[in-house]
Amino acid sequence: MPRYHTLGNIPPKRHTVFKDALGNFLYEELFGTVGFDGMSTLLYHTQRPTQVKKIVQSYDVAPKIGVQKNMRSISLKGFDVPPADDYLKSRVAVLVNNDCQISLAAPKRSLTDYFYKNTDADEVIFIHQGSGKFRSMLGNIDFEYGDYLVIPRGMIYQIDFKTENNRLFVVESRSPVYTPKRYRNWFGQHLEHSPYCERDMHPPSELETYNEKGDFLIKVKKQDTIHEYIYAAHPFSVAGWDGYNFPYKFSIHDFEPITGRVHLPPPIHQTFEAAGFVICSFVPRLYDYHPKAVPAPYNHSNIDSDEVLYYVDGDFMSRNHIEKGQITLHPAGIPHGPHPGAMERSIGKKETLELAVMVDTFKPLMVTEEAMKLADNDYFQSWLES
Repeated sequence: MPRYHTLGNIPPKRHTVFKDALGNFLYEELFGTVGFDGMSTLLYHTQRPTQVKKIVQSYDVAPKIGVQKNMRSISLKGFDVPPADDYLKSRVAVLVNNDCQISLAAPKRSLTDYFYKNTDADEVIFIHQGSGKFRSMLGNIDFEYGDYLVIPRGMIYQIDFKTENNRLFVVESRSPVYTPKRYRNWFGQHLEHSPYCERDMHPPSELETYNEKGDFLIKVKKQDTIHEYIYAAHPFSVAGWDGYNFPYKFSIHDFEPITGRVHLPPPIHQTFEAAGFVICSFVPRLYDYHPKAVPAPYNHSNIDSDEVLYYVDGDFMSRNHIEKGQITLHPAGIPHGPHPGAMERSIGKKETLELAVMVDTFKPLMVTEEAMKLADNDYFQSWLES
C-alpha cells in the first residue's frame, strides 16, 4: 500500500549510528520487496535479526493436484473443512496456479507456539468467523468478522484468536498485493472516486518490543516447503520502524459500492490487485435504477480468466441454493450467468444484502485433491431448465 507509516523510535537519518537510552546499538534492517525497487521499510532491532541457532527440519507442503486442466464449473462446501488445532495445518489449499493459492482454514487454537514467515507470497486473509489480534514484528492489529488482513511476504507473525470458532479464506500471492492503480493518483493517494480511502486502511498501531535471547521457533515457508528455524533472538525485537511495507487491515464493510442505472461489470467491485489476479468485494448495495434495469448479471464468457466466488453472507441474487462458506469456480472458456429464475427474480428489486469475496485469475486454476472432497459434482448442470 503506497502510504508512509512509522511506529516506535527511529533515528533522524537513515543508515547512521542509532542507540537506545542505555547506549546499546539498535540494528538496522531493510525489509523490502522487488529487489530494491518495491515497497520497503527500515527496522531497528534490539538484537541482531540474523542469529540462527539451528535448522530443525524441512518438509513439503505443496498441495496435491486433483484436476490439472479443469473445464468444469465447480462448487465447494467450504464449511465442510474440519477445524484443526494448529494454525498452519488448518489451512486446506483448494485452488492453485503459479500466481496464487486459495485456501480455507478453520484454526481452533491461536498461533502462539511458534512464529510464522511466508517468504513465498503475500497473504490476504479474510476473516469470515472469529476475532482476535494479529501480532507481527511491525506491531499488532485487532481484527474481527469482515476484515481483510493484508500481510506482505517475509512478515514474521503470530495470531491470537478469541474463540475456537474461526473460519478464514486465504489468498497467497506470488506477486505483491496492492490497491488498484486506477484508485490512486500519480503520487499514490487514493482518488475521490475510489470506493475506499486511506482512512479505511488500518496499519499496526501497537508495537511490542522484546530484547530477549533464547530459543525461538520460526516456521519459514519457501518454495512450498516449511523450514523450521531456531533463532537466538526474539523475532519481535523491533524498537522502531518507518516506511511503506507493512501489514494492514481493511474491512469489507468499509467498501463503498459503485452503482448505476444499469448493471455494471465486476471491476467496480475490485478491492486489491496483483500481477496475476484481482480480489473483489461484493457488498450490500442499491440495485440499478433504470426503469427497465435487470439487476442480475448478464451471461458472460470467461475467456481470459477463471472466476472464484466465496460466499460470506446474505442471499446471493444470481445463484440458487447458496450456503455460507461455499466456493464456486467458473473456469475460463465457457459462459456462465444467473441460475434459472434468478434473472427474473431480480427484476424490480431495489437492493441486495449479499456479501462475497471474488478472485479472478488470469491463468487457469488447478483443483486440489482436498477440494474434490468438498465438491458438488453436479454443479455444472445447475443451469439446466427443469
